[in-house]
Amino acid sequence: MDMMKLRMLCAGLCICCLSMAQLQPTEPDQSPMDMCYSPAGFPIIKFQANAKASQLNARVLYSRPQVKNREIFGGEIKYNELWRLGANESTELLLYKDAMIGGKKIPKGRYTLYCIPTPDSWTIVVNTDTDSWGGFSYKQALDLVRVKVPAQKMDTPVEYLTMYFDTPGTLTIMWSNVKTSLPIKFLTK
Repeated sequence: MDMMKLRMLCAGLCICCLSMAQLQPTEPDQSPMDMCYSPAGFPIIKFQANAKASQLNARVLYSRPQVKNREIFGGEIKYNELWRLGANESTELLLYKDAMIGGKKIPKGRYTLYCIPTPDSWTIVVNTDTDSWGGFSYKQALDLVRVKVPAQKMDTPVEYLTMYFDTPGTLTIMWSNVKTSLPIKFLTK
């Protein structure tokens, strides 16, 4: 084999190896992604009861950071500053129906949820800029509504940020020793 063919073969093997190395999975994310539905557990309900998709109200997609022995609110998450309401990508709210949030009609669609926490209350922000990382590209001009909700201390802390729909109209958010709820009224046509 002449030297030119050998060099081309080696170059091809290197490119192939580099391509395969890039396809290898990364380490597991420290803040796993999760989702919650309204009504709660909708995919299971749909499967078991042959429910219709028209009964689906909303879905929240978020990453779940952990406390890991840190002071969260007033420490890692600064009071009076915008927080992405999770980790990694900004938290996504998908409304399958028009809804009333904070007295304002929000059309069905995809939105981003943010939060501005204080010791006694959180301002939950519904924003139209989707597919963003954290709050780094946040633009207040794209807010649809801001809703101030009370924040209460819990006796038993929660290690992972947790969101779920208590009822079809209440999104509950808990992390560390704080719990709050965002009322959402789903509209029927």
